Amino acid sequence: MPRVTRVVIVGGGPGGYEAALVGSQLGGEVTLVDCDGLGGSAVLTDCVPSKTLIATAEVMTGVRESAELGLRFGSTGKGSVESSVHVDLAAVNRRVLDLARDQSADITERVLRENVRLVIGRGRLDGPDRVVVQTTSGEETLDADVILVATGATPRELPEAKPDGERILTWTQVYGLQALPERLIVVGSGVTGAEFASAYHALGAEVVLVSSRDRVLPTEDADAAQVLEDVFARHGLEVMSRSRAAAVTRDGDQVTVRLTDGREVTGSHCLMAVGSIPNTSGMGLEEAGVVLDRGGFIKVDRVSRTSARGVYGAGDCTGVLMLASVAAMQGRIAMWHTLGEAVTPLDLNTVSSNVFTAPEIATVGVSQRQVDAGEVPAIAVNLPLRGNARAKMQGSRDGFVKLFCRPATGIVIGGVVVSPRASELIYPIALAVAERLTVDQVSGSFTVYPSITGSIAEAARRLRTRSVSVPGSLTT
Repeated sequence: MPRVTRVVIVGGGPGGYEAALVGSQLGGEVTLVDCDGLGGSAVLTDCVPSKTLIATAEVMTGVRESAELGLRFGSTGKGSVESSVHVDLAAVNRRVLDLARDQSADITERVLRENVRLVIGRGRLDGPDRVVVQTTSGEETLDADVILVATGATPRELPEAKPDGERILTWTQVYGLQALPERLIVVGSGVTGAEFASAYHALGAEVVLVSSRDRVLPTEDADAAQVLEDVFARHGLEVMSRSRAAAVTRDGDQVTVRLTDGREVTGSHCLMAVGSIPNTSGMGLEEAGVVLDRGGFIKVDRVSRTSARGVYGAGDCTGVLMLASVAAMQGRIAMWHTLGEAVTPLDLNTVSSNVFTAPEIATVGVSQRQVDAGEVPAIAVNLPLRGNARAKMQGSRDGFVKLFCRPATGIVIGGVVVSPRASELIYPIALAVAERLTVDQVSGSFTVYPSITGSIAEAARRLRTRSVSVPGSLTT
């Protein structure tokens, strides 16, 4: 009888618990080591909480923009949104945290049901085939044939801007707020900063977004970022571009953000969104032969292997597209690979991602930057949302659908959707990219009329009728 493979997974986020499920289903003897609660930051402090908060913000955005749809407030119809609807942030945050705990509990129940042994404690490697766990009752040593490290990452802190959990906050600490900030300064204009700035402004706070770059969302599609900046400006959310924070201080109920050029910005609260650092220090990784990069992230290949035989890595601690979906896939791939299943290496060109602002920004495949730089030959169509019948009915005018295809074959290789619920609308484009569908095939599929997805088919039709001899782009 073949020996059962002993799998030890350190970290219970999406990369860890998804790997544990696959490993057990494939016959491995799986032990999952975790110290913060299953689901990790994705469930407890990041994705689930932030998107729950944003869900409330989306409702408020809809309410505030409902006058165009003919809705009036008050018995006379002359009342304002502000006088009729307000946000109870304490209640919102209670719901946020309850949902996060419930989701973590559901994951724990599922993992235990699949015969995964759960050890609560902090694990470290003692060589490439052993994990030592510090538990409340002492140390426990776990021998392993395979180790997966999926320990995630934590918010980066600036030396001169130490969070206090009350007025100077990281994104893991905002759910303790009992009242809406009067004036929130968000430092950092990447995905996290833009999402929280958009959400808190929709909830009714005055928001200032401090960006060290020329624009918000510097790594996203430039056309999409411009739409968001235009929306921010129209709604009164202040963006301070090319402004780098040097320090953040607190004086009672006021915080002051000092910029490197000497200017100062004051507010009631400050949210620091300046990136993440991997949870890899003090884990014995390098001593076990695991190579880390300069930022402390674990170097892995496309099947999640590290430089140490039998040791794999998954999730944010690897720095590979820090998304919960990617972490989960890395964990699954690691188990498929080590337990002898057929495996397709991770292909980042098929990963779809979303920025949960208002409007949302969803992307998949090649980017406009790659096309403009000549790295990928492609033609593109950008179809503004304002021409879509369903968008008009819903009062949505900000956004577009953009598709990229190969010049010679018409194969769809990327896309961008900027609209409400773009996170749902990107899926058909992601399917087209993953399955190498042509614009002929996409444009020949039926869509509901009226629907936003109709713009995806229309963009494909525009590409289908264009000359494909010279790469370029078209905005209609």
